Amino acid sequence: MTQLIQYANLRSAPWKNGGGSTTEIAVSPTGAHLDDFEWRVSLATIAQDGPFSAFPGIDRSLALVDGDGVLLDFGDERIVLSPSEPLIEFAGEDAVHATVTGQLTTDFNVMTRRGVCRHRLELRTVRGKEALKRRAGTTILFLAEGESLTLSSARERIAMVRYDTVVMENEEDWTLEAQHATVLVAEIIHN
Repeated sequence: MTQLIQYANLRSAPWKNGGGSTTEIAVSPTGAHLDDFEWRVSLATIAQDGPFSAFPGIDRSLALVDGDGVLLDFGDERIVLSPSEPLIEFAGEDAVHATVTGQLTTDFNVMTRRGVCRHRLELRTVRGKEALKRRAGTTILFLAEGESLTLSSARERIAMVRYDTVVMENEEDWTLEAQHATVLVAEIIHN
């Protein structure tokens, strides 16, 4: 099954601490909550400094998609998520304090429940036409930058605009086509 999730149809929810908001894009199983999902992808807007919520037993990846970046303080290590270093992986139980380095930032967030599944997140630039090689049962494609992108298989053609997402759970070969686009490809691997 292939599912197009249009960003224009999603709603954001403010954080309890007032420091930002989250827009849930997709979750498995459908309808799962924060305490029982297998995997989840979302967009987070960080508007002010503050701690991240703890997610014990969850592996996380963040990718910067808009803004100057954010300094993530893990106590013994500090990492800047920035346009030059846009990806980070960490454990959901890690204590993380975020400091916004400019205005607000928007980050693509992938979370998988340890022991159930794991994930890989890759940033790709698409210019022209290229093949999408699928290496997992579930592949999530997010258009992070660019006006549009077309995703084609032998049976389907899907038009995407910025921040749209496609969840692929079939074994078809796909072709990506764009004048210039940045995409995030998340692969969900079940144990």
